[in-house]
Amino acid sequence: QVELVESGGGLVQAGGSLRLSCADVGRTFSGYAMGWFRQAPGKEREFVSAIGWSDGLTIYADSVKGRFTISRDNAKSTVYLQMNSLKPEDAAVYYCAARKLPAPSRRRGGYDYWGQGTQVLISS
Repeated sequence: QVELVESGGGLVQAGGSLRLSCADVGRTFSGYAMGWFRQAPGKEREFVSAIGWSDGLTIYADSVKGRFTISRDNAKSTVYLQMNSLKPEDAAVYYCAARKLPAPSRRRGGYDYWGQGTQVLISS
């Protein structure tokens, strides 16, 4: 059973950096693509980034391209989201998701498992 636990959220100044982590504590996400989504108050949950299982293929939302980097350590069953040059509009709850296919997807409905989320707050 995939069980995703996010960490690394917090309060950071605009222009600063945070690194989010998502661990599959069940260590069963072998073969799965992983994604990050975010949801700000009053808004829909939106795609941020995703990474394939083994080929290193990564995709990003235009709003974060060049500032965020997704990576994974399959030996540790963990996926990371390095967020640099943070802006006030990046403030949201960030969710990790696992997809029972090796190719990444931008679609929220394309993911099968979700974490509980970690809050990112940006002070201007």
